[in-house]
Order: sequence, then structure tokens, then C-alpha cells
Amino acid sequence: MAGRRLTGVFTENFAKNLNAVQAFLGDEGREAWARLLDRLFEDLIPTITQFPQSGRPFLAQSIGSLEARRTVRRLRRGLHPGDELREFILDDYLVLYLVRDPIVAFLAVKHHRQLSFDLHGFWP
Repeated sequence: MAGRRLTGVFTENFAKNLNAVQAFLGDEGREAWARLLDRLFEDLIPTITQFPQSGRPFLAQSIGSLEARRTVRRLRRGLHPGDELREFILDDYLVLYLVRDPIVAFLAVKHHRQLSFDLHGFWP
């Protein structure tokens, strides 16, 4: 897939997450917010659309809790053959994205101090 640029799309959840990050950072985090946007749109998104395997496989991590195992089973059922659910750490942020050739869908972004991804909204 490398060498051919995929199309990046943004989910509604990704946009909501960006708003939540901005609110989380607050007024005192304006510079951090501006840095995040610069890094996302100037560095990360072009890199991921060109080299989608840059992030690590999200579902390859060890799972400790029963609840997480159930969630992962539901996630796997929502994936199509060939789909890759991946994560990328960008400074203080974790970006979750789906590679479904010919697109890269940006699913979620969180500051590392925010609680967790809301994966229930991705696949009904």
C-alpha cells in the first residue's frame, strides 16, 4: 500500500473528539491546541495516508479485562476482510484510524489524560 496515497476521511466521532480535546485543554491550552492541529494536518494525516501501516495494530494488544474482550469481539465483527484498525501516538495524543483500502478513516483522537475511546458509536 505504501507509495500510493489513500484518501483520508474523518468520522463525525473524530470531529467530536477534536472539540472535546479543545475543551479539555481549555483557554490555557490554546498553544497546545494549535500545535495539535498543525501536527495532525501537516504531519500525521499526510504520513498515514501515504504509509497507513505507520501506526501499530490496535487489536494486537493484550487484553486484560472481560469487558475489553467483549468489546474487541464486537469490533472484530464490524471489520471487513482486509480492514486494519490501527493507532498512532502523536505527542500527547492517541489517534485511532481504520485502513479500508482505498481510504483511511480517522475514527478518534484523545489526549492521553482523557479517559477512553468511545468505540460503541463506530459500528451499530
